[in-house]
Amino acid sequence: MAEAPKRVRTRHFARAKEEGITITGLTSYDVLTAQIFDEAGIDFLLVGDSAGNTVLGYDTTLPVTIDDLIPLTRGVVRGVKRALVVADMPFGSYETGPDEALHTAFRFMKETGAHAVKLEGGVRSAEQIRRIVSAGIPVMGHVGFTPQSEHGLGGHVIQGRGTAADQLLADAKAVEQAGAFAVVLEMVPAEAAARVTAELGIPTISVGAGPHCDGQLVVWTDWAGLTSGRIPKFVKQYANLREILFDAATAFKADVESGAYPDAEHSYSDETADKAHRERE
Repeated sequence: MAEAPKRVRTRHFARAKEEGITITGLTSYDVLTAQIFDEAGIDFLLVGDSAGNTVLGYDTTLPVTIDDLIPLTRGVVRGVKRALVVADMPFGSYETGPDEALHTAFRFMKETGAHAVKLEGGVRSAEQIRRIVSAGIPVMGHVGFTPQSEHGLGGHVIQGRGTAADQLLADAKAVEQAGAFAVVLEMVPAEAAARVTAELGIPTISVGAGPHCDGQLVVWTDWAGLTSGRIPKFVKQYANLREILFDAATAFKADVESGAYPDAEHSYSDETADKAHRERE
């Protein structure tokens, strides 16, 4: 957001919608990337249950637990000075009803310092969202393709096509009416996302939903080229960190095996140890 405030708040999402300022978001799972993205001016960081794939090595997000995400969220919060941090509520932590959902949201807010929570589902999750918001906790919604429901949806399938666009709009409106401050639209046709964006008063955040939303969110390991295997069609790669790290690790191995590392420059002597001690004093 241009001329953004010192700390991004949910009210600034509303202002961005009103003024036509595009919102930027990335996932983050640790303090180091959080610091970098925050300094770069990214508006919000999502500690996503995508950590199941990018950090924990699962094939899906379904095994991820609250206890998995709490320490990751805590680290991200410690790394930011400006960005709004959103904690993802994992599968099985809110589906049984508003009481469970509120308990999960309480844990994230109290134990991590997150600024908001996110949960999946439109009409089916409206009561959970309403209950959390009534307790004073900001909620970001998530409709369209919802990864926690991938088995029920038949895999990674584009949502909201044709007549299904009506249900997408109904889900997005249910999220808005329940009090969410923004809603993620994932893997839906750009035309359907444009319609939802035009009819909602809260910002829409695209994850593969085209250019007409009020903001864009991407899993950082995808656009940074760290992820191996299939990359979603909507991801533009801005770096190839996998290749850079591979080359660095290969060079390190070669230097160690040849004896080139560590050399005198990267070793302590009595003189350098004394100097370091004096500097600490």
